[in-house]
Amino acid sequence: MGTDIHGFIEVRNRCLEISEPDDEERFFRWHPAIALDHVYDGRSYAAFGYLFGVRGRSFEPLAAQRGFPQDASRATTRAFGWETDAHSPSWISWAELEGTDWDSTESTVGSPVSATPLTRRQFVNDADLGDVWAVMALLAKRHGAENVRLVVWFEN
Repeated sequence: MGTDIHGFIEVRNRCLEISEPDDEERFFRWHPAIALDHVYDGRSYAAFGYLFGVRGRSFEPLAAQRGFPQDASRATTRAFGWETDAHSPSWISWAELEGTDWDSTESTVGSPVSATPLTRRQFVNDADLGDVWAVMALLAKRHGAENVRLVVWFEN
């Protein structure tokens, strides 16, 4: 059985959430920018493991077991609630991703570095998640890196 990833790219700002009819206040909060399914539909277990500690484990995961964010947007919260088999929810900000040393060749979890070590970039490459990174980078340019995040959960 395979493992699928679901989630949203969210942005924190003072916009009205037009998908919510009762939203009449401009609060500084998280809003859904785009569903992950619109920009990613793959199964990169190496990326799942490196980013969130799900399936493949290579480097120490960047954002494992953080749980579902209490301040998630309403759309993200509803989508997560619909998933009866959802597990391993987590999130990661663009600021964290941007600050990662993608060319590092640290030893893999539980084993020494092999004779031909792979870099973090090789585990989480642009062919897999490049469109996700492009959307997040564009939003970060406008709203700031700390105000853009990827909220995810998995399903077997």
